[in-house]
Amino acid sequence: MIRKALFPGSFDPLTNGHLDTINRSATLFDHVFVAVSTNTSKKNLFDVNEKIELIQLAINHLDNVSVIEHTDGLTVDLAKKVGADVLIRGLRNAEDFEYEMNIAAMNKIQNPDIETIILMASQQHRFLSSSLIKEVSFFGGDISKLVPPDVDRAIREKYSVLKLEK
Repeated sequence: MIRKALFPGSFDPLTNGHLDTINRSATLFDHVFVAVSTNTSKKNLFDVNEKIELIQLAINHLDNVSVIEHTDGLTVDLAKKVGADVLIRGLRNAEDFEYEMNIAAMNKIQNPDIETIILMASQQHRFLSSSLIKEVSFFGGDISKLVPPDVDRAIREKYSVLKLEK
């Protein structure tokens, strides 16, 4: 049986924590889809196409991972559409647990055939937050150890342009 998983997220920006989850998922499943969405409740730094490009650069060493766009609808519906029987969720800390369990329960109600697997963040990525990375980088802080090199470069370029526009 071929096992396919779907790892959804806004990835704005992709962090080393996200990348760690993708790499670990790639060892557990025959194929992993990374579904990139836009979180409308937050101000996005990158558009969906930019996020997809940055993720593809970071995962080009993985032949069983593909990046797809997820713009609307339920994640479980996308999983069914691509043939994934597992949703991957990441857990950075204890505060994330309740939220992730609620999502897993709701997904199970929507589609009982799709399981949710929650992967604990590796020790070095436990409290890594995309929002915090954006804030620190906006004020000139060093995020180079927190994101892949291409993402670090893209963030610095994006903020340089945004600051020039002001």
